[in-house]
Amino acid sequence: MAKTDLQTVSETLDRFNRIDLNGQEEKYIDPAQLANLCGGMPVKKKRKSSGSDDPGIRKCKITSFCRPLAPGRLISPEDQFSNKKCLAWFYEYAGPDEVVGPEGMEKFCEDIGVEPENIIMLVLAWKLEAPNMGFFTKEEWLKGMTLLQCDGTDSLQRKLDYLRNQLNDTVIFKNIYRYAFDFARDKDQRSLDMDTAKSMLALLLGRTWLLFPVFHQFLEQSKYKVMNKDQWYNVLEFSRTVHTDLSNYDEDGAWPVLLDEFVEWQKARLAAS
Repeated sequence: MAKTDLQTVSETLDRFNRIDLNGQEEKYIDPAQLANLCGGMPVKKKRKSSGSDDPGIRKCKITSFCRPLAPGRLISPEDQFSNKKCLAWFYEYAGPDEVVGPEGMEKFCEDIGVEPENIIMLVLAWKLEAPNMGFFTKEEWLKGMTLLQCDGTDSLQRKLDYLRNQLNDTVIFKNIYRYAFDFARDKDQRSLDMDTAKSMLALLLGRTWLLFPVFHQFLEQSKYKVMNKDQWYNVLEFSRTVHTDLSNYDEDGAWPVLLDEFVEWQKARLAAS
């Protein structure tokens, strides 16, 4: 507050201290107290900001929250799935009936670099939920390829290792194995003809089941012309649980007669050798 203002306040104070308007005891008012009442509080100085002088940049007190984030990978248009491209890709192989048939399937396999007999084609058909061997409908194609996020040859080729690795999961493999029975059989038949059954077993178990060559030989000389679903399912269970020397095979177990006869046939061969 200016010097002349303080002097005026002081004189006024002296008058009030000398005269009591109510006729009561004189009251003393401290000049400093009056100065406060008159707005003489000292003004706080503005704290200087630390860091950059640029007002557009404020320094964060918690530095771990202010670390710059690593830039994310931009997704190029080529990496994004396109339903339109997927449909156009389907029509490269489909016939007038809007179904990829045997001829289109052969060209499709050639383009992606996979033999029709390769087990990857079985896994792909399982992903597309195709019920008929050698045929993909438009609905099956779009649903399955959308799930795989594949809309062209290149994108599917990048997924081939993924499809192959599905077979390493025991639960998924069991699902594919069971799917293969209905996929491969003639739809007017309840069972697989034995030639188809042997081919599918070779595809699915030929590389992993040590007894498969012997079992295949047994089927070759057996009287069986077809394999039903119960037999098919149990062959997988047998391959996973029974030792190569058949020592833990339970003859009183609930195995199909087909497998009982196989064990009896193999044990006779081993005894004769």
